[in-house]
Amino acid sequence: MRSPRRPSRVLAAAAGSAVLALLATACTGTPDSGTTDESASGQDVTITFWHGWSQESETKAIDENIAAFQKAHPNIKVKVVPRIEDDKVEQALRAGGPDAPDVVSSFTTDNVGKFCNSKAWIDLNPLLQKSGIDPAKTFPAAMLKYSQFQGNQCSLPLLGDAYGLYWNKTAFAAAGITAPPKTFSEFEAAAVKLTQTEGDSYKQLGFMPNYHGYETALPHYLSQYGVEYFDAQGKSTVHTDPKVAQALTWQKSLVEKLGGFEKLEKYRSGFGDEFSAKNPFHTGQVAMSLDGEWRTASLAEEKPDFEWATAPFPVPDDQAASYGKGYQTGTIVGIARTSKKQTAAWELVKYLTTDTDAVVNFANAIHNVPSTFAALDSPKLTADANFKTFLEIAKNSASNGAPASINGGAFQVSLQNFSYEVEAGRASDLKAGLTATAKEIDAAVDQAK
Repeated sequence: MRSPRRPSRVLAAAAGSAVLALLATACTGTPDSGTTDESASGQDVTITFWHGWSQESETKAIDENIAAFQKAHPNIKVKVVPRIEDDKVEQALRAGGPDAPDVVSSFTTDNVGKFCNSKAWIDLNPLLQKSGIDPAKTFPAAMLKYSQFQGNQCSLPLLGDAYGLYWNKTAFAAAGITAPPKTFSEFEAAAVKLTQTEGDSYKQLGFMPNYHGYETALPHYLSQYGVEYFDAQGKSTVHTDPKVAQALTWQKSLVEKLGGFEKLEKYRSGFGDEFSAKNPFHTGQVAMSLDGEWRTASLAEEKPDFEWATAPFPVPDDQAASYGKGYQTGTIVGIARTSKKQTAAWELVKYLTTDTDAVVNFANAIHNVPSTFAALDSPKLTADANFKTFLEIAKNSASNGAPASINGGAFQVSLQNFSYEVEAGRASDLKAGLTATAKEIDAAVDQAK
């Protein structure tokens, strides 16, 4: 399980966007635009790698991969600095100097647009081409999409997260449901049938649909509709794309069918921590859950007193043929534009992101989805039937995530804020609300240019 988790990714992106606002003026006199590359000669060199992992299993896995890299590249020594968040990266890239990182990773894919547009991270396309690496044949489509911005491949995927459906097989059997739902109408029927009321609350809830319900954020629903968010000119389409209104309407309808917003919120307030054995799916408080691949490791370790399984999250009925796709996000890695050792830095980035054994070993260690086609199909990958669900979601060409934007995840925050008003019944005019939201998104993008 990767540490920091993603329930607050959208909100973290907003903070990250503000932090990264200064990057555009921070990077001048850079190595890839003429400054001497101190590692180009092949002499002994030390590069610095900053990453955000913090748990012992995670840092151990990173260190093992670094050791293998150094063995294959004896002239390159890597100084590893763990537990680094984007705000510290921003400060270091502005300051430059010998203590600044050469290679940087980030959990916040929503900031890719900022990293690329500000040129805080260099465009890796020339290096990929020089190394004979075809990105489209190497990385799954959704991962490749969230690691670039307007053709600038300033980052590469370094493991990923795929989202699917967790379902309580014991509860399903008791309710007479024989298989996981594939469409939203099947999902609604199952959620209602699995719900058992107790007084003014629930003994068991089929599914928690509210937007504050851990991973049930609006972007995770919108991925099942295939929402793109922006047109070719970079203008928001949340008011003109009918799928956005459909998603909001569907969620609101499900909220009402399961007891209403206030009743659900009251029940949600009694849920335990998402990343503990008190998670409501672990405890049986909900019979179905939208979650990522890391949950399989937690459930296998904690062994709840019911049978469970995984499946792709359902899709809208009019898109039934697309069943099998899901929301994707993950970690990205890139090279700091301020680095004077970009040749050596690229060797490390290339190794971490494209060496099959390195990707597989890291995925096995921290139980995340591998980020290359070769690693996804590797016989060395540890994957039971429940984990394989997420591997198939990652390989599905229809899977998607939120696109990169020049101001990070601010557009998601704007849309999410409106969704809170909708589900609570405070915004009944979807057309007017989405039009206003689109104007807010466009204004923020224009201001960031």
